[in-house]
Amino acid sequence: MSKLIDIAIQEFGVKEISGSEHNMTIIQYAHESGFMWVNDDETPWCSIFTNWVAMKARYIRSNKATARSWLGVGTGIVTPTLGDIIVLQRGNSSWQGHVGFFVNYSDEKEVNILSGNQGNEVNISPYSRQDILGFRRLHRIPKLQRLQSIVFNRFKDESYEL
Repeated sequence: MSKLIDIAIQEFGVKEISGSEHNMTIIQYAHESGFMWVNDDETPWCSIFTNWVAMKARYIRSNKATARSWLGVGTGIVTPTLGDIIVLQRGNSSWQGHVGFFVNYSDEKEVNILSGNQGNEVNISPYSRQDILGFRRLHRIPKLQRLQSIVFNRFKDESYEL
């Protein structure tokens, strides 16, 4: 899992720009991950960032902008290690949540997570253990699927007639 952490930590400190300007790096995370409808840094982007990191590391991903979509990706685990996915509940709605990469348990009440959109930036932040919905271990994308993805991404903006 260190490849996921290595990629995510390189983005440490990337943050939203307040006001009408937007951080193009955050928009790039979205577009490179297939979320072409995102054109600002105000859109909740923790899952977008997690998708981007997984894509760069060539791991499977949720392909969805919702944090809880990660509960169906990879293998469910009980004891996480550095870089495993952690999904948290947030808000009062069943669809709301937060997702990122497990760093460690800071104490008996908190867990540290590396993610995007934590205080509007990429950082490591503590969260209550009571909010944990689950941990997931990601798997590498099989070679054939990677090849299909490369071909699709190369030609997705071009139209061909057969």
